[in-house]
Amino acid sequence: MPARNAPTTETGPAWNPRLALLVAATFFMEFLDGTILTTAIPNIASDFGVPAADVNITMTAYLMTVAMGIPLSGWLAERVGARKVFCVAITLFTLASLACALSPDLTLLTISRIVQGAGGAMMVPVGTLLVLRGTPKSELLRATAFLVWPALLAPVLAPLVGGALTTYLSWHWIFLINLPLGAAAFITALKIVPAAAGDPARRLDWLGLALTTAGVGSLVVGLELATAHPDGPWAAISAVAGLAALVCAVLWMWRAKHPLFDLSVFRTRTFRAMATGGFVYRLTISSVPFLLPLMFQTGFGWSPLHAGIMVAAVFIGNIGIKPATTPLIRRFGFRAMLVLGSLASAVTFALCALLTPNTPQALIFALLVCSGAFRSIGFSAYASVQYADIVPAQLTSANSVSATLVQLAAGSGIAVGALLIRVYDGVPAFAADAAGPFRGAFLSMAVLMLFSTADSLSLHRHAGAEVSRPAGAEASNPAVSPPAQAPAEERRPLPPDEAHVRPR
Repeated sequence: MPARNAPTTETGPAWNPRLALLVAATFFMEFLDGTILTTAIPNIASDFGVPAADVNITMTAYLMTVAMGIPLSGWLAERVGARKVFCVAITLFTLASLACALSPDLTLLTISRIVQGAGGAMMVPVGTLLVLRGTPKSELLRATAFLVWPALLAPVLAPLVGGALTTYLSWHWIFLINLPLGAAAFITALKIVPAAAGDPARRLDWLGLALTTAGVGSLVVGLELATAHPDGPWAAISAVAGLAALVCAVLWMWRAKHPLFDLSVFRTRTFRAMATGGFVYRLTISSVPFLLPLMFQTGFGWSPLHAGIMVAAVFIGNIGIKPATTPLIRRFGFRAMLVLGSLASAVTFALCALLTPNTPQALIFALLVCSGAFRSIGFSAYASVQYADIVPAQLTSANSVSATLVQLAAGSGIAVGALLIRVYDGVPAFAADAAGPFRGAFLSMAVLMLFSTADSLSLHRHAGAEVSRPAGAEASNPAVSPPAQAPAEERRPLPPDEAHVRPR
């Protein structure tokens, strides 16, 4: 079925809200399946007759495959065509979901999860690339607003959705619900995703790919081991090996003639903010859906349902502020919103450390709503500003690098949160009561978040103004007035030997 061409305007391509919504829906499936299985682990273990701890391998295998597959997905999109890769990814993810539901034992479930992760690894970055390529800078804020909500909502909704499906139906429905969703997404993709020819002559940097995937995979395994088996030496060994492989990958790609990634994207300050303050921001934010339910259940003695309902307040904050995030960024600029999002989040973390079982639940609920709102502001700002000054030739590399770092930040948040709980459990001042270690963890996350604030303060006042400025805005408007471009040192043209455009 031929795809319709994307509409255009006199000033360039017109962005397609339907395409952005389709990509966001596939993202939601992928992000949700990364964490939803947690609530079903006891039921799966009982059905398969294995210890509950053994079922964790299905989550680790999925997350590791997603992280390791992202670096290859960008090259595939350029070689074969983004539309083909995206449709294949949806098909693979959907069929693997069926295989997961039909798995008779843990081994086949784990293999099916690996295949599912391979599909997810292609859906996320390739889907983002499809949206970004057809979106002019003036509409980037609106486009990324669609792409951000799955990452915001999935970790919060996963315990509720997974718990409800497991309790009232069975754990198999965690995967079966993907079948109608995947079929609908595939049919819609054939209709609305614009077709574009690939580049059959595009070379693959095999050494860069091997070093990058080995490094990312080892880091993910190390983070998972640090959470599940912190007492052994393997977590540290795996993490160090992963970092060493990534350092070698970077050194190789800086010198390679046809590198896997164009690392010159890091010379752009607004993109580099995603890898510095943005990484810290995502790490700390990702720890909250992990720390809060544990604190409510272990520290306060609440039931899982009670804790899940309270954590849903974060979801309400995410949704409630979403219509205002784009107008706020357009009015005050990226730097102000990044500083607000990180600084206010640090305050909410510190306030979470002061909560006790006797704190009025209405007050806890209100605090978590505010935390969700500031979380949404920061996520939206980082998702847009990272591409504000990226030229089209660098878009594929920037997108793949960003997707990889997002995966690592999410895994790091959970691992660091678990590590902090163990550390403060050994500190007498915090170990006096069951909630003490969680208070220490929240305080540490608040301090860590301030590093993100400091990084955002170092951005230029008008950073990303080409994106935050409304289309057709008058130059006299102080909210969007010049300089509409980043400082010259952040936007200097790349020499021809650094562009790495469609290497052959």
